[in-house]
Amino acid sequence: MNKPDLNSTTSVCPACSVAGAAPIFRIENIPVHSTILLDDAVSAKAYPRRDLELALCRACGLIFNRLFDPAAVAYTPRFEESQHFSETFGTFARGFAREIADRCRLGPGRRVFEIGCGKGEFLAELCRLSGCSGTGIDPAFRDDRLDHERPPGLSFVVDLFGPEHYHLVGDVVLCRHTLEHIGSVGDFVASIRRMIGPRHDVWVIFETPSALRILKEGAFWDVYYEHACYFTLGSHARLFRRYGFNVTDLALVYGEQYIVQYALPEPQPTQPQQPHEDNVAQVIALAAGFAERAADRMRHWRETIAAVVGSRRRLVLWGGGSKAVAFLTALDLGIGDVQVVDKNPFRQGRHLPGSGHRVLAPAELVHVPPDIVLAMNPIYFSEIQKDLLALGLSSTVLMLKD
Repeated sequence: MNKPDLNSTTSVCPACSVAGAAPIFRIENIPVHSTILLDDAVSAKAYPRRDLELALCRACGLIFNRLFDPAAVAYTPRFEESQHFSETFGTFARGFAREIADRCRLGPGRRVFEIGCGKGEFLAELCRLSGCSGTGIDPAFRDDRLDHERPPGLSFVVDLFGPEHYHLVGDVVLCRHTLEHIGSVGDFVASIRRMIGPRHDVWVIFETPSALRILKEGAFWDVYYEHACYFTLGSHARLFRRYGFNVTDLALVYGEQYIVQYALPEPQPTQPQQPHEDNVAQVIALAAGFAERAADRMRHWRETIAAVVGSRRRLVLWGGGSKAVAFLTALDLGIGDVQVVDKNPFRQGRHLPGSGHRVLAPAELVHVPPDIVLAMNPIYFSEIQKDLLALGLSSTVLMLKD
C-alpha cells in the first residue's frame, strides 16, 4: 500500500461528472468479491483479485474506486450477504421495516419495489407486517431461502435492474446496500427518476454504508473492491438532488454505520443542505489522513496478532463476511494465524475468498476454546458476549477499533 499524492488529479466523478478526482488510498491484490464463499481452500485462495484505488471528488465529495471494473463483479445466487441470522441485525431490520411502513403509509393496495433485495428477507418482513405487496429484484436472489409462510403479493425477479423493469415501480422504491456497488451512480439514480416519471408521490428510500466512520477510524476492513462508491451524508444527498429528488430525511443509523435517506421526486429540487450534512471541505480534510490512519491500524493489528500467535493463544474472528475478508487479505493472515466463525449457517463450512479460511459454526468453538475473539463489527459486541456465555466460554472479546 502506497500513500497517494493528494495533489494529483485523476478520474471523472461518476456522480457529478467533474474531472480531477484525487487518489486517497490504494491497496493491491484484493478479492473482487468479499461475500462469495468457496467449497475448498484451494479455490478460495485462487479467487480473482484486482487492485483498488479510492479517489475523492472535490466537487461533490464522493469517494470512488477509480479502478472499478463492473465486468469483474458479476453477481449470482452463490453470494451470501445476509445478516438476518443475527439477533441484533434482526431487531434493527424489523424496526426499520416498521418505520418505512408507518412513514409511507403502507398497507393493502400499496406496493414496494426493492432494487437489490438480496435474499428477500427484508422485503418479506415489510410486506408481512404492513400488508402491502412487493416485488424484489436481485441477481443473487434464491427462492429457497424464504420460509414457507411467504406473505401474499410478494414476488421476485432474478436479474439486474434495468429499463425493462421500469413497469415494476410501486408506491415505494427501496434500495438497501446496493448503491455502493454501482459504478455509474449518476446514471443509476437518473434511471430511477426516469422510472418514476411524472409521479410525485413515490417514496424513494436508500440505505447505504457511511464512509464518514471509515475515514475517521482508518477502517481498512470496510474497503472492498466490489464497493465502487463510498458516501457521506452530504455526497449521498447531493447525488439525489442533482437527479431530481428532494431529500426529506437523512440520518446515520446502526451505530452510525449506515446512511438512511428518504426522498420524493420533484421537477426542480430546491431543498438546501440540511444542518447535519457534512460539506465537501470536511470530507477532504478527513480523506487527507485516511491512508495514514489505515496504515496505523494495519500496523497495530499485525503486531497484535503476531503477539497472540507468538504466545500460543488462539484468536478467532467473529463474523465471516466482508469485513473479515478485507481484514485477512489486507494483513495477509494465514489459516494458522486466526480462525473465523459466523452464525449464518449458509457460511459455515465454506471458505473465504483470498485467504481460504474455513468458516466455523459457533458451536465448534467449544472443542478448542479461543482465548481472544475479535468482533468484526462492534455493534455485535454484546450479542457475541451473550453467545459465548451460552457456549460456556469466557474468551476476551475485542473490537477492531480497540
